[in-house]
Amino acid sequence: MRVYKTRSLASDACRAGSVTIGDQPVKPARDVRPGETINVRQGVVMRTLLVLAVPRSRVGAPQVSTYCEDRTPPGEWEKAREQRVQHLLARERGSGRPTKRDRRQIDRLLG
Repeated sequence: MRVYKTRSLASDACRAGSVTIGDQPVKPARDVRPGETINVRQGVVMRTLLVLAVPRSRVGAPQVSTYCEDRTPPGEWEKAREQRVQHLLARERGSGRPTKRDRRQIDRLLG
């Protein structure tokens, strides 16, 4: 349940103000403490993470879920799904009918 793939992407997100702790924007070097709630803006989704513990050293991505809990409301995930559907359904005016590939993607998303 890793939020960012690399440390540099996480640092860039902190500098851009996409990461907050207690409604305060954080700097990349800020230490987190158990019990803190981290809010991360990823596109249209505002993820909410609760820090359960802090590892002594860096750990692999599969082990991260033991140290934090995802408390993102289901409504946030619906926003992302709706935007993805609308993006696929949105067609430029005059572009004609959807292709077979387009129809399959729409069916996969809606079905």
